[in-house]
Amino acid sequence: MSNSIEIQEPKGKLGVLIPGLGAIGTTFVAGVESILRGYSLPYGSLTQMGTIRLGKRTENRVPAIKDFVPISDMKDLVIGGWDIFPDNGYEAAKKAGVLKESDIERVKDRLEQLKPMKGVFDNKYVKKLHGTWIKEGKTKMDLAEQLMDDIRNFKEKNNVDRIVMVWCASTEIFLKQDPVHQSIDAFEKGLRENNDAIPNSMIYAYAALKSGIPFANGAPNLTVDVPVMMDLAKENGIPIAGKDFKTGQTLMKTILAPGLKARLIGLNGWFSTNILGNRDGEVLDDPESFKTKEESKLSVLEYILQPDKYPDLYKDFYHKVRINYYPPRGDNKEGWDNLDIFGWMGYQMQIKVDFLCRDSILAPPIVLDLILFMDLAKRAGMSGIQEWLSFYFKSPMTAPGLYPEHDLFIQLMKLKNTLRHMKGEEPITHLGLEYYD
Repeated sequence: MSNSIEIQEPKGKLGVLIPGLGAIGTTFVAGVESILRGYSLPYGSLTQMGTIRLGKRTENRVPAIKDFVPISDMKDLVIGGWDIFPDNGYEAAKKAGVLKESDIERVKDRLEQLKPMKGVFDNKYVKKLHGTWIKEGKTKMDLAEQLMDDIRNFKEKNNVDRIVMVWCASTEIFLKQDPVHQSIDAFEKGLRENNDAIPNSMIYAYAALKSGIPFANGAPNLTVDVPVMMDLAKENGIPIAGKDFKTGQTLMKTILAPGLKARLIGLNGWFSTNILGNRDGEVLDDPESFKTKEESKLSVLEYILQPDKYPDLYKDFYHKVRINYYPPRGDNKEGWDNLDIFGWMGYQMQIKVDFLCRDSILAPPIVLDLILFMDLAKRAGMSGIQEWLSFYFKSPMTAPGLYPEHDLFIQLMKLKNTLRHMKGEEPITHLGLEYYD
């Protein structure tokens, strides 16, 4: 057993601030309340239902993750946030159309208490939305300072010890790194000058990091994946993570692609299309927002299959991704995939996957786990990019110069080995030598 990391105990209440109290945000709150009241179980949550093996298989030490590392209790969460529409949580949940009316009604009292603060929003970054509940300020620095005031007020009003922020708002237009993103001085100058390369999400991230709050990015936006945010995170000892919650179709890709590669089955092409009718689908109907999502979705296969290392199997495979806004489907997304594969002697085969999924059902347990693990990381003195949380993201952030790991099973091993390391346990390598030492 190696030395463990000193981790502060999770005393007091843990504040949760969510930019974007829409379908995912309200479903998360309704789910947490339903679990606390005994109406449901925390399905999909590693922190609540997962276990972790310690030592050799012969030792039979397999505690629950929540009993192994000191994570906060769900009952200690205090949730708030911002939105660009004034609806309270109950009204927003009904409009989102994710949950059955009976499930909303039995936590109505809690949802009605969830009243969003005015959001920071500029329509140029999310062209399909037209918010009505929006902060006003002469500069983006003014808006950032208003957010920091909100954070301080939330902390005092609710008597919370610590806070985590998780972005659950919409996908912004595609942006590349700009000189304004390269240093803290340049970024703060850009905030004061209303630089166009600073979108809504970066203003939230800046406010969080300046306030000492961990920030996780659930959308494919650039947001914290720029040098200035990494510098702020390191300077202030704050964990950051992202980007883009791994739900739906990409989740399937990171399950299937490692299997093809493990068995050395070749791939000629992978065609993916989605239909969805919620606000996310409406936003992604804009080509510039879709470009941001497309970049996130397309990168997965290249990194998992490594065509440069396996040219006979994966060189020049064709990969196409489409997202289609189809209002009748509502929040019930359909992800359809066609894989053209080949095996022994080059014989052709196909795999077809039709995943009738719900992003706003798959995302909330990710939000919960990120809140609890990001808070754990902060209490363990872990700052900067939390690559061990790649398990939850389509486009995992990495330290500069490193390629991201997309294989779901390697990601899970990295996550659990990080938890083992925190507590001074040996990492699990699956060498198969348990009976020979």
